[in-house]
Amino acid sequence: MNLTLHVTGQRKDGYHLLDSLVVFADVGDRVSVRAAEEMSLDMTGPMAEGVPTDATNLVWRAAALFQTPVAIHLSKHLPAAAGIGGGSSDAAATILALSDLTGETRLPAGSVELGADVRVCLMRRASRMQGIGDLVEPVGNLPALFAVLANPRVAVPTPAVFNALSTKTNPPMAKKLPNWPGAKALIDWLAAQRNDLEAPAIAAQPVIADVLTALTALPGARLARMSGSGATCFALFDTREVADAAAQALAAANTDWWVTSATLS
Repeated sequence: MNLTLHVTGQRKDGYHLLDSLVVFADVGDRVSVRAAEEMSLDMTGPMAEGVPTDATNLVWRAAALFQTPVAIHLSKHLPAAAGIGGGSSDAAATILALSDLTGETRLPAGSVELGADVRVCLMRRASRMQGIGDLVEPVGNLPALFAVLANPRVAVPTPAVFNALSTKTNPPMAKKLPNWPGAKALIDWLAAQRNDLEAPAIAAQPVIADVLTALTALPGARLARMSGSGATCFALFDTREVADAAAQALAAANTDWWVTSATLS
């Protein structure tokens, strides 16, 4: 997921240039693969409804790069198209699982073309992602953060959100990221950064503003922001215990939202 997302330009081919601090949560989907006579994708989990199980799924497309038929099982716990890289991380997990299964040590051709976030998901660590997702640099000094994630279960049209940006040449993050001594310093620094897609996403789905307002009002919340192109938003807290309690309260008050606490690193 994106702690920051600065849109810094747009190429002639239409692709937007980004500068984003990407982290990984200790909650997510689960992917397993096994050898089979033909390709298949089985879907279970609380977020499985409506997710395709055919060749349009990014997991299927990732597996197909190996040209080895496998049976894939995806246990879906993250909402789909939620702005937190769930599909890209599932595709990356599938590539890594197929690499283990086949003994292939090199990534198959086309891996990073599956999506802009696949490259960073293959790294599986906090990173700074720039360009169109092709420039990824690990961030080794990132303190762990404690968060509440919330999604109001609405679809956000990502292309429309990008197209609605009033300015597409916004300032990037500092050339050299700070050496944060702890989570408080990191959160203070994050408060001065941005998600440039937040305003156009709210214009497309006003309920995102309600989610941010609810997260900001949670006891102990230090910072609330949207991830990616939405609609998932997050609030950051000083401890996991405070985040857990806040998540329980938010979920009880908004039973139609997807809500969870998480540690981000």
